[in-house]
Amino acid sequence: MDSVGKVYGSGRNAVHALNDVTMALPRGTFTAVMGPSGSGKSTFLHCAAGLDRTTSGKVWLGDTELSRLKEDALTELRRERVGFVFQAYNLLDSLTVEQNITLPFRLADKPIQHDRLRTALAAVSLSEQPDRYPSQLSGGQRQRVAIARALINQPDAVFADEPTGALDTRTGRQILELLRQVVKEMGQTVLMVTHDPVAASHADSVVFLADGRLAGELRSPSPEKVADRMTRLGEW
Repeated sequence: MDSVGKVYGSGRNAVHALNDVTMALPRGTFTAVMGPSGSGKSTFLHCAAGLDRTTSGKVWLGDTELSRLKEDALTELRRERVGFVFQAYNLLDSLTVEQNITLPFRLADKPIQHDRLRTALAAVSLSEQPDRYPSQLSGGQRQRVAIARALINQPDAVFADEPTGALDTRTGRQILELLRQVVKEMGQTVLMVTHDPVAASHADSVVFLADGRLAGELRSPSPEKVADRMTRLGEW
């Protein structure tokens, strides 16, 4: 991401959600993004993942500049090279665990790669439950399905938006440890937006946003250090 700006609206009603944001995500790292409400966290994630186009600046995924892509090519890139994990899971209740995980293959009209399915199921500890439906799963298990779906295409990066927001503390910690494991053992790159200092402490580093601008970075974070930095950003 190079000198990225994002403006919603125009004239007096213009809202500058991002201002001159430059940042690189090294491969195989786990980065958390934090900031006060309205600081631009979600806009940052959406622009980085190709869900939203920037107003200025450039966003790269590997060697591909997203702003140069037409909508069809951008849709294909999101489907094949990016993984998404959301707070609400976004599973289809009518599909089994296996069918939800392999949905990216179906959407791309490509044959299901069963070796990748087995690897993804094993990575999230759901190998014994491929035929169950979301309604038969706990919240933590549903989020594991969502993570497996995000991993099935072996993406360049996984973008997680408040992935533990709907979970209790114990289950949330298990999901964060799973994301940590995905980075360490699979070499995956993860960018996570969160409001929780404990969740952020599972990352390699925490990037802070305030008023749409970068406001510092904290490496090897602890919950206490993250909370202290957030206090100085004005949220608490």
